Amino acid sequence: MEGDGVPWGSEPESGPGPGGGGVIRELCRGFGRYRRYLGRLRQNLRDTQKFFRDLRGSQPRGCPSSPAEGGEAGRGPAGDVAATGLPAGQLSCISFPPKEEKRLQQMVDCLPCILILGQDCSVKCQLLNLLLGVQVLPTNKLGGENCKLRRLRFTYGTQTRVSLALPDRYELVHTLAAHQGTWETVPEEDLEAREDSEDAARVLAELEVTMRHALLQEVDIVVAPCQGLRPTVDVLSDLVNDFLPVITYALHKDELSERDEQELQEIRKYFSFPIFFFKVPKLGSEIIDSSTERMESERSPLHRQLTDLGYLSSSLCNCGAPGQDTKAQSMLVEQSEKLRHLNTFSHQVLQTRLVDAAKALNLVHCRCLDIFINQAFDMQRDLQITPKRLEYTRKKENELYESLMNIANRKQEEMKDMIVETLNTMKEELLDDAANMEFKDVIVPENGEPVGTREIKCCIRQIQELIISRLNQAVANKLISSVDYLRESFVGTLERCLQSLEKSQDVSVHITSNYLKQILNAAYHVEVTFHSGSSVTRMLWEQIKQIIQRITWVSPPAITLEWKRKVAQEAIESLSASKLAKSICSQFRTRLNSSHEAFAASLRQLEAGHSGRLEKTEDLWLKVRKDHAPRLARLSLESRSLQDVLLHRKPKLGQELGRGQYGVVYLCDSWGGHFPCALKSVVPPDEKHWNDLALEFHYMRSLPKHERLVDLHGSVIDYSYGGGSSIAVLLIMERLHRDLYTGLKAGLALETRLQIALDVVEGIRFLHSQGLVHRDVKLKNVLGSMIIPWMSTLLAFSSGISAQALSSSLRHLRGVPAKTISGTMCGEGPVQNAFLCLMRSAGS
Repeated sequence: MEGDGVPWGSEPESGPGPGGGGVIRELCRGFGRYRRYLGRLRQNLRDTQKFFRDLRGSQPRGCPSSPAEGGEAGRGPAGDVAATGLPAGQLSCISFPPKEEKRLQQMVDCLPCILILGQDCSVKCQLLNLLLGVQVLPTNKLGGENCKLRRLRFTYGTQTRVSLALPDRYELVHTLAAHQGTWETVPEEDLEAREDSEDAARVLAELEVTMRHALLQEVDIVVAPCQGLRPTVDVLSDLVNDFLPVITYALHKDELSERDEQELQEIRKYFSFPIFFFKVPKLGSEIIDSSTERMESERSPLHRQLTDLGYLSSSLCNCGAPGQDTKAQSMLVEQSEKLRHLNTFSHQVLQTRLVDAAKALNLVHCRCLDIFINQAFDMQRDLQITPKRLEYTRKKENELYESLMNIANRKQEEMKDMIVETLNTMKEELLDDAANMEFKDVIVPENGEPVGTREIKCCIRQIQELIISRLNQAVANKLISSVDYLRESFVGTLERCLQSLEKSQDVSVHITSNYLKQILNAAYHVEVTFHSGSSVTRMLWEQIKQIIQRITWVSPPAITLEWKRKVAQEAIESLSASKLAKSICSQFRTRLNSSHEAFAASLRQLEAGHSGRLEKTEDLWLKVRKDHAPRLARLSLESRSLQDVLLHRKPKLGQELGRGQYGVVYLCDSWGGHFPCALKSVVPPDEKHWNDLALEFHYMRSLPKHERLVDLHGSVIDYSYGGGSSIAVLLIMERLHRDLYTGLKAGLALETRLQIALDVVEGIRFLHSQGLVHRDVKLKNVLGSMIIPWMSTLLAFSSGISAQALSSSLRHLRGVPAKTISGTMCGEGPVQNAFLCLMRSAGS
């Protein structure tokens, strides 16, 4: 189904009109650049997805958890993931958000296409011919009221081919006019859809034209169908799911019609794409349209209409290139010779998409990397704190046990005197209460007649219980007050420590805490009876009962007041204070020994459980420190460098300023709006140093600006470094001129030296407050500007900032250990001189 004798089937490079070879070459270069960077972005996304898959696959089931308290996770970009302490053995909270992943996948899968809209079909075809630089579509007979132009798609192919295809790219078997013979432009019969056709698919199908053309090799071109056949909003809805449309709108009138305005309003309502408005020269007219005669300061009616519609700003400049950091904006070009501005417009549209995708991907990298860093800190803290907590718990319990045993041995004589004193004090009161008590469930004859043996035993038992309860309350209260000082000494800290240890084991029954409660209960917490043991009050009660029940009674002839007093008198006199005190202390010791042994056994069991958990935690910590975090940091470096090179382009290397074993420092006149700059090129020799370099870069980019810290402006990965033989990371920083070593040789006053020392200390303190440790403070790492009378700049990056992140100030006050996430770069060879972190002094 190839066309025969078609003059434009061989890749034209130039042609008449404004769409000549220069415009085509620039468009090809721009879209080719987009494809290259899109390929890198797509590869980074694939690597990121593989990283998260590997991360999920590396998680064993039943991972241990770290103590929740004290392990506050960092907020900031990761705050929504971990608001409280993170589980040290579970990295499931670190994942690629599904919505973000889907959005990024769609962004990198969408290839660009040029969509041509217009005031009528004829002018759309004319703009296509201008873009291709060759007459492909007829323009004379299209655009009338009865026009039914179908959607056209122009793609690249080695042979010229015309076919009908459905929107899902299924080709229809249909004989077209282009198949019948030779033709110079695509036949009009094939371009128009016949609504009277019996096959509805042929009406909806698009005409796909495949041809060998340089521009089509980089981007497809779609010509929108006639408005009467399909609304423009529907056409855009079909395209945006699979393509990134670079929208052009062809104009040939001096004003927009009401229909044109309605079409543009609908587009703006449902989509946020900018549009390139281009006024196509009239057929048969000169290349330069008469509109150029209008004064530059005069706004055209088209400009006013598009401004009212919200497409253009009120600025007179409507065809210039906005700044690099701004998003793409709509353009109006009314001079036909300025079609080249389409290159600028398409560059802005494509760059905006790439930068947005790179930013979103880098945000995912940084957020998850921050969580990794905090988790590594929490795991390291757990590894150090848990053994100390166990040792502290064992020590404090031993002190508690020994104190209670000393009390039991020392208090026997005091307890005997206390019981005697209590009995003497309460004796008369007890006798009176016994004489006046009313018996329950016993009928006492009022005439003084004798009662049966059963009634006598019941009365005796009730009198005994009265004496026991009153005596028990008095003795127990005094006993409790004698050991109450232990409450503040042991309970709070010990119980909290145990709760933390048992919580980290994720057990439902806290056995060790229960045994501790038994010990505490036996000592002083008698008002509470736990399920694991009885209170001291109950022990005292049972002992007194046993002594009283050994008393032998002679049944009285009748239950009278005198009989009641006699029974109570004999019960009281039968009590032996020494034996009772000895028995109570003995039971204290027995209870304490039993609880102490049970506590020690359960603590050993708890320690064994923590030992296994800590082994898994340490293995996971090493994976995070050596594998997961550095690997993710490299992906973050790549996405951030891609973002920087898109926004500011690759820096130009100037004069060589210095050379080290693993990098070269160059002068860079300007980059990203900063000048002058110093550029450090680093070539990591292997994967490990790549990852370490990336992790250090993440730390430095996370630092806020400080007057004693030289700005790290950005990074660019140069894939063609050394003629393409290696890949280098270009680090662009603020440039300073002198070091302290040179300054000391020239001679410095004492006051100046002191000021420099203060400046360096200020810079180091700032780094410490941000969780970083400088590992190479030396004379040549203190730099500054020659403009200032004396500068003091600390070169913190030249020999590596330690990758050991300290805790924040709050954690430091809590005695938390240093946070470590990667290996130390200082002294580790190829990355030793990877970075420059300069601290500037005002040098008063």
